[in-house]
Amino acid sequence: MSVLPERTLSPAAAAERQPHLSGLNPAQAQAAQALDGPVLVLAGAGTGKTRVLTARLVHILATARALPSQILAVTFTNKAANEMKHRVETMLARPVEGWWLGTFHSVGARILRRHAELAGLRQNFTILDADDQIRLLKQLMQAEEIDDKKFPARVLMGVIQRWKDRGLLPEQVTAGEDSEIANGRSLAIYRQYQERLRTLNAVDFGDLLLLNLSLFREHPEVLADYQRRFRYILVDEYQDTNVAQYLWLRLLAQEHRNICCVGDDDQSIYGWRGAEVGNILRFEEDFPGAVVVRLEQNYRSTARILAAASGLIAHNQDRLGKTLWCDIPGEERGEKLRVSAVWDGEDEARSVGEEIEALQRKGESLSQMAILVRAGFQTREFEERLMTLGVPYRVVGGPRFYERQEIRDAMAYLRVVNQPDDDLAFERIVNLPRRGIGDATLRAAHALARARTISLVAAGRQLVATDELKPPARRALGGLLADIDRWRAQVDAMPHPELAETILEESGYIGMWRASKAAEAPGRLDNLKELIPAMGEFDNLAGFLEHVSLVMEQATDAGDEKVSIMTLHAAKGLEFNTVFLPGWEEELFPNRRTLEEGGAKALEEERRLAYVGLTRARKRVLVSYAQNRRVHNAWLACLPSRFIGELPPQEVDMEAAPGMTATRAERPVMRDEWRGWRPVGRAAQPPLIEGSAFEIGDTPSGRFTTGSRVFHMKFGYGTVTAVEGEKLEVEFDKAGRKKVVDSFVQRAPA
Repeated sequence: MSVLPERTLSPAAAAERQPHLSGLNPAQAQAAQALDGPVLVLAGAGTGKTRVLTARLVHILATARALPSQILAVTFTNKAANEMKHRVETMLARPVEGWWLGTFHSVGARILRRHAELAGLRQNFTILDADDQIRLLKQLMQAEEIDDKKFPARVLMGVIQRWKDRGLLPEQVTAGEDSEIANGRSLAIYRQYQERLRTLNAVDFGDLLLLNLSLFREHPEVLADYQRRFRYILVDEYQDTNVAQYLWLRLLAQEHRNICCVGDDDQSIYGWRGAEVGNILRFEEDFPGAVVVRLEQNYRSTARILAAASGLIAHNQDRLGKTLWCDIPGEERGEKLRVSAVWDGEDEARSVGEEIEALQRKGESLSQMAILVRAGFQTREFEERLMTLGVPYRVVGGPRFYERQEIRDAMAYLRVVNQPDDDLAFERIVNLPRRGIGDATLRAAHALARARTISLVAAGRQLVATDELKPPARRALGGLLADIDRWRAQVDAMPHPELAETILEESGYIGMWRASKAAEAPGRLDNLKELIPAMGEFDNLAGFLEHVSLVMEQATDAGDEKVSIMTLHAAKGLEFNTVFLPGWEEELFPNRRTLEEGGAKALEEERRLAYVGLTRARKRVLVSYAQNRRVHNAWLACLPSRFIGELPPQEVDMEAAPGMTATRAERPVMRDEWRGWRPVGRAAQPPLIEGSAFEIGDTPSGRFTTGSRVFHMKFGYGTVTAVEGEKLEVEFDKAGRKKVVDSFVQRAPA
């Protein structure tokens, strides 16, 4: 590891010379001033990562080390890019023009449009969204007579996207890597899919970097130009990069080697979508002589929360290592984490609801409370409970504005006008509203388009000029094509918001919803009305369409007094005073299916997800686990998550939820520590907490055999039909056949 340049100033000296460095702690100042060579900033949760990135950008500009156009700053979300831009311009007190700031996809699209012809595209290519990708893939599968029910298109698209995330074009995928999906023809479909995209003058999100890599490999002079251009490269959330993004960055950084990657290996939680935590773990191998700066001083959470999170994540092996700490004068270490045992999901929701009401009575803001779940199905019981209590809430991650049906339809009309070869958009609107263009007409157009390798619009024009179609269909199709030509002719003559309004009116789409008696029709009309002014923020129609394709973010009102309910994955980057972490049970968290598919590597990612959940909290964390959980209409007997046992005992208070008794609760009993029990009080309730109101007896293993009569609190009486270790299969008298853990039942009286 190299030593920092001697000119790196102490925080005090730097602040005196450069105001943008004022207020930085020593590690932050070090990261902001290390401008020569590769730098890795390991930024723990709540350690001021964005502030460091901003200060570094300003420092580069303020010291005249580079022009804005010589800086590439890459983020993962449009929101993060906008926030960074705003902060830099505020600190400089002037706008910054010409720099390359954006997401991987937006920067990739910018480069691709500049060299579209070299990539085999035209400059006005369309960027397909997920819905259009699936529709195109279904068309190809149908032509190949592949059963979409047996091999869902979304599953095959996942295979294709994983190849793209690894930077592999069809010709680079080996036969041994072909998937068994689609009758072993996944690679062949991938090849056809890419060929069809070229015909449509379209790309998908994976192509934006994949085609960049191909462009750089096949045209070294283009790569050399960008290598010379970008004197400084900054990358946010580096732990979430996939292989294609990693290769793209490495190529661009070869000339100047002034690449600064900021990330946290302990918060790499997106392996399921292609992220490779190994990218950040081997940074020093990829860039010899790299400076590594650890940001460990936390400005968000209490000392107890940080100690608990650090103790948990220390069980991971694949990490670079750091320990979060805080130093807030006059503050105590904060509240201990509270871990509660509850009877079932309903009990859990009731307990969380009561705690929320209690905190609200003490003056705590609802907007500073969050319920973070591992799986989406967990939200229902919390929603129902909060509705019953009259507590306002929001479910983060619902349908976004640009994903609504009516907005997708409107966008399809605009896409066809902007790019006539966009077959998927044309197919969406060809008979919407109904204009007499049926499936037979569309099949004829598809057949001609495939035979002559042309777009559907071009095929439609040829069909309209012949007698191939029946007169009504020919007139309807000809009328639509004439409308599209007329709207296209107005693109440069009419402001694009006004043009969009004209298109939606003249096409009959607005009229269709006005005439609809459906209950949702008024809301759909309101959304369409909202679309028009939103377009006014962009210079032209093409710019607006690209923005929607790349961003698709829906703003939320931060001032709303509502409890937030979301998955742990959705919570990354957010923070709240109070965080509820329900469902910490084995097979739910860590997730059973994830572990079966990914093994030890997946377990470490699950643990990082738990770490992310803990570090979202400023003041307090409340963890809960249920002894029984209803999953997809089936009751399961649950064990507490191993993650609870990995929390440092001195930072945790074990307690029973209301309605349960616990005389002493130090930590939950783990799988290999379960002992026999005899219920005292509430019948057939297993002792998930040591020292609870149960007496410890003999080990239950071997107590039950096939034919034994047993009793379960939820399912009642039943007969054991099979025994497998500690698991029993029981035919219950009323509940039917269930699989339960032997410790959750007792022998029924003879």
